Amino acid sequence: MYATERQQRILAEARAAGRVEVASLAEALAVTPETIRRDLTALEQRGSLRRVHGGAIPVERLEAEPTLASRSATRMDVKRRIAERVLEEIPAGGTVLLDAGSTTQALVDLLPVDTDLTVITNSIPAAASLAGRPGITLYILGGRVRGVTAAAVGEWAAAALAGVVVDVAVIGTNGISAARGLTTPDQAEAEAKRAMVAAARRVVVATDSSKAGDDHLHRFADLAEVDLVVTDIDLADDVAEELRAAGPEVVTA
Repeated sequence: MYATERQQRILAEARAAGRVEVASLAEALAVTPETIRRDLTALEQRGSLRRVHGGAIPVERLEAEPTLASRSATRMDVKRRIAERVLEEIPAGGTVLLDAGSTTQALVDLLPVDTDLTVITNSIPAAASLAGRPGITLYILGGRVRGVTAAAVGEWAAAALAGVVVDVAVIGTNGISAARGLTTPDQAEAEAKRAMVAAARRVVVATDSSKAGDDHLHRFADLAEVDLVVTDIDLADDVAEELRAAGPEVVTA
């Protein structure tokens, strides 16, 4: 078993049981305790687990939904690589719908200064970054702003999106799985994301591999509605194949 496969199994066990212990993992996976400790350290650095004495617990037990600030501070290099790949999907002179989130914000930061683009977004930080850019025609969606994600959500955002058609939507997600599709913890956030998917000719999901296998309370899209998933190289091959079988192209960066 490769390290990435072992770590995904450890993460799945932690989320199912609420915690994992070094000794029991070492026995179940037939590796040394030192190997498990290195795996737990790697998962903690990715922001998926929190180390405790003798084992680890999933971050979901500590924070119901990570804030934008905390997500922006984790796996920054991975999110930048994902954003660089997503940048290839942005049509010159086209219309792009940008979801709120740390990975989509990384994409905003990478847009060339001479970009000619129409951008619609519900992200307050993205709008602030793009306002005043000479080549950008910027539309910001209205609605209640959630402090945890700095995103405008709810009926106002969904109603505005019902009246537009865009070339590409770049969507973030809290969870992605072949069985449940794309999910998020908040109902209003799910409503906005669902409307974004419906408004786009092409849907690109930008997400790091730590979200794979997560299923949150509110589903906002099936994988059959997604054209492309851009993630990172830590995604296990068998998980990638399961996602592809459900509909979208899956690429790693």
